[in-house]
Amino acid sequence: MFQDKKIILASASPRRSQLLAEAGFSFVVNATHVDEDYPETMPLDEVAPFLAEKKAEAARGFIENDEIVLAADSVVILGDTIFGKPSDRTDAQHILGQLSGNMHRVITGVCLLSKTQKKVFAAEARVYFDTLSPAEIDFYIDQYQPYDKAGAYAIQEWIGLCKILKIEGTFSNIMGLPMSEVYRELGSF
Repeated sequence: MFQDKKIILASASPRRSQLLAEAGFSFVVNATHVDEDYPETMPLDEVAPFLAEKKAEAARGFIENDEIVLAADSVVILGDTIFGKPSDRTDAQHILGQLSGNMHRVITGVCLLSKTQKKVFAAEARVYFDTLSPAEIDFYIDQYQPYDKAGAYAIQEWIGLCKILKIEGTFSNIMGLPMSEVYRELGSF
């Protein structure tokens, strides 16, 4: 499928590469570094698609002919707070302590960009965490080094296997790329 589409993944995320590869997509990785700031007054639901579009625009220069840039950004939202990637161990402990025993939302924004088109969309999932003890939080941080993950965790690791009670939405969205939506949108792009 989609072997005729030349996809440029504008992301250094190994999880996004893994999802695309496992879904059978042919692509090249060409990531750029983008400032992930957003307007303070922006509604939280709009942050991920805004950042995905920003990343895609930064990769526009990689489009030579009929390539499609695919960029994405995921945010973890608890109440009225976005939890990004933890800056250090203490921050990771704080984030996981906040998520413990609560439901949070994961919104992944995606931008598809070609020379002639742009499509920005987002998917949301709700994740219900079981309670995490301080020892479990420390175990997870020590074993899985969650410093490159929004919300300080990855669903495909120990937390996802042992401490998530349920999810509403797709696993791939929580992992970093809503594959069913990407598949559908690429089909009509």
